[in-house]
Amino acid sequence: MEITLEEDGSKGRYVAHVAGQADTGEMTFSRISPKRIIVDHTGVPDSLKGMGVGSALARHIVAQAREKGFTIVPLCPFLKAQAERHPDWDDVIEGMKR
Repeated sequence: MEITLEEDGSKGRYVAHVAGQADTGEMTFSRISPKRIIVDHTGVPDSLKGMGVGSALARHIVAQAREKGFTIVPLCPFLKAQAERHPDWDDVIEGMKR
């Protein structure tokens, strides 16, 4: 699986490309400052369900946050649920109450 970044101003998305599949998954965000983004949506089409696309996108954005020094406000229910399962992401996910 290859994950690419598309950005246009303060909006962006990470796109997951699965080998041999025409459809893609995505995780969209808005940049609210140079050091903070809001993840508002994760979308995986039915044709890619069960392939770990959503989880791969979540792991990727966490890795990007660590590498590039930003934090994530998880408005997306999927990312929020993933973050609740991963207390080791608390360094880059805002608002997690443990």
